[in-house]
Amino acid sequence: MELSWGKSLPSDLQERWPKTAVGEPEKAVFLCNCRAPDLTDEIMINMLEAYGIPCLRDYPGNGSFGKVVLGMSGQGTDIYVPESRLEEARSLCAAQPEEAEE
Repeated sequence: MELSWGKSLPSDLQERWPKTAVGEPEKAVFLCNCRAPDLTDEIMINMLEAYGIPCLRDYPGNGSFGKVVLGMSGQGTDIYVPESRLEEARSLCAAQPEEAEE
């Protein structure tokens, strides 16, 4: 899938996205698809952003329409990250939350 930089992106995402040696935005690579109706995609994106990893989201199929009408995409949300940050993003997503001490 070829992602392009469009007007629907948050205004500062293009500035925060890593650049190649020639100044072009680094390639966006697929991290995962979240299909849970419990805002898992938003939580994951916010966590990655908190660690300084910018994220693109795409709603496959006609998911953008579902997102507008229903508040969620029936086919989930595809999350993309910069190629240079993929392994770090995978590690963060695989980490288990620490249990609270009693």
